[in-house]
Amino acid sequence: MKKSLSVAAALGAAALLLAGCSSTSTPAPAGSSGGAAPAEAGRACVILPDAASSPRWENFDRKYLDEGLKSAGFEVDIQNAQGDTAKYTTIADQQLTQGCGVMMLVDYNGAAAGVAAKAKSQGIPVIAYDRPFTGADYYVSFDNVEVGKLEGQTVLDGLKTAGKDPKTAAVYYMGGDPTDGNAAMFLKGAKEVMEAAGIKPVAEPPGVWDGAKSQTNFEQALTANGGKVDGVWAANDTNADGVIKVLQDRDLKGVAVSGQDANVEGLRNILTGWQTATVYKPVKVEAEAAIELATALLKGEKPTADQKLDDGTPYIAVTPELVGPDKVKDVVAAGDASVDDVCSGDIAGVSLADKCTEFGVK
Repeated sequence: MKKSLSVAAALGAAALLLAGCSSTSTPAPAGSSGGAAPAEAGRACVILPDAASSPRWENFDRKYLDEGLKSAGFEVDIQNAQGDTAKYTTIADQQLTQGCGVMMLVDYNGAAAGVAAKAKSQGIPVIAYDRPFTGADYYVSFDNVEVGKLEGQTVLDGLKTAGKDPKTAAVYYMGGDPTDGNAAMFLKGAKEVMEAAGIKPVAEPPGVWDGAKSQTNFEQALTANGGKVDGVWAANDTNADGVIKVLQDRDLKGVAVSGQDANVEGLRNILTGWQTATVYKPVKVEAEAAIELATALLKGEKPTADQKLDDGTPYIAVTPELVGPDKVKDVVAAGDASVDDVCSGDIAGVSLADKCTEFGVK
């Protein structure tokens, strides 16, 4: 398996997937009856899910989508539901009343499906951004099964480094919230790799996207299994950080721990040896693929994609990248984390400044 894939390749893949767009004519925008386009035809309405499941939504997605959509000529309305399905629906109703040429929705606990139905009844194309849901015209995300495979490989690599046999290792599965359609794809990919190597999980607590809950769930599972642990498949860095707090409290070192998102805590945990690796998903690349798609849909074009979800939704899948300690510098260089945030302070007595110097983070 390739353990490091280039951002350039991801950009190229996204561009190729949209190469099927017609360029022979420019029909009236969706929802228009022809003639002069209504003002709302150039308005992109975006709903983000929360700020708790991952810092990416406010720190990166908002910024890249806002900048990119405006550069593409859209008027932009980006709002965050803050983990509240009722607020999600209220935001959507307000946006639809004001007018949208295209809607880009990150689902939260199924709220996006109802919004999509309302939008489509008005002739507004709907993009499922990052998380799938029923009723979207297109789904744009990273290749989520591949993300899971990279996470599974992370656990195997960590076990190998520790000299542990996957067939007898005590491995825990700390998955994501099952209401998030991506969570099942992450687990599918991870299982495919880990269980092919003989891993049988000793515990699989309820999935969450919450570091504190992940910490509690893992603490309980670890206690129930006599404190024995060799590896943890953690579905993202937030969950991994909750797990790592338990490992630190019990001074359990050398445990293989996966993650994804390359958030600041994940990068710090990787540099100090508490987390084996993370799956880096350059948000800017995903945002650019979604913006290109939104632009094509607004022109009335029908982009093509080389993947489909089980329900037939066209799936534009962007390529992720595996990041261990030697590649943390690449995430910082790309602007998705700062030296000050990553390299300050210490973790369990290990200086981040020293580790950043060791691994060339600057």
